[in-house]
Amino acid sequence: MHPFLGELLSSGPVVTDGAWGTQLLAAGLPPGLCPDAWNLSNPSAVEAVARAYVEAGSRIIITNTFRGNRITLAEYGLADQVREINRAGAAISFQAAGDRVLVFGCIGPTGKLLMMGEISEEELLEAFLEQANALKEGGAAGIVMESMSDLEEAKVALSAARQTGLPVVVSMAFDSGKNFDRTMMGVTPEKAAEELSDAGADGIGANCGAGIPSYVSICQRLRSHTDRPLWIKPNAGMPEISGGEAFYRTTPEDFARHVPPVLDAGANFIGGCCGTSPAFIRAIRAVLSSSKS
Repeated sequence: MHPFLGELLSSGPVVTDGAWGTQLLAAGLPPGLCPDAWNLSNPSAVEAVARAYVEAGSRIIITNTFRGNRITLAEYGLADQVREINRAGAAISFQAAGDRVLVFGCIGPTGKLLMMGEISEEELLEAFLEQANALKEGGAAGIVMESMSDLEEAKVALSAARQTGLPVVVSMAFDSGKNFDRTMMGVTPEKAAEELSDAGADGIGANCGAGIPSYVSICQRLRSHTDRPLWIKPNAGMPEISGGEAFYRTTPEDFARHVPPVLDAGANFIGGCCGTSPAFIRAIRAVLSSSKS
């Protein structure tokens, strides 16, 4: 475990933040627009999301940089703005965080498949290193890679991010298979935990997926194959479509009710992914506070 993460966890589980994408859409982000571009064109809206999580009680918030690698940004014509977008994302989260909470830089997948020859390891490494360095320049205290499905891509991203010297967490999206316990590429929690631990991840996690009830088993399976801290951010259930828009049925209270068993199963960092909001973070904090009293 990275000493920094060990220090963070010395007083118990750490509450992270919730969804960014669905919150930005609720704030008026036009469908199809790159959310990361708002770091430059609408920073006040991005900061409002970050600030809401700080005020809700998050101890770590991430940056609005999930799509901030040059490969993904190229799809929006923004490949030449990697440094600006990522540095701005870090600055916005720091503006909201002040000296109250920590900021981890967020890195997402490229959407390109190594196994299909759509991209090379060298291209991936260069892209992830560029983004990770920009986030470090912006002052990120750590790096978290979220929603990874291809274990090989995740390990390349990890290799790049480790070069910054910051603690690095790699979180996989277990959202496929009969029991929603595999990534889209068929990776199991056990395989992810073993290979990411061997590759030097400081923390290993799961985010997105079918909702928090399924995370008890996922946490147990991750914990059985690694001694690294577990970073857990489930969805507010599976999205349903109505009127062309996605909505989530899980309430903050229902979500928070499952937090204690997820922590008992091995989670160290707890927050939310798609469909969650600052209300979910407040509910998590309330449950944790009541369990201490």
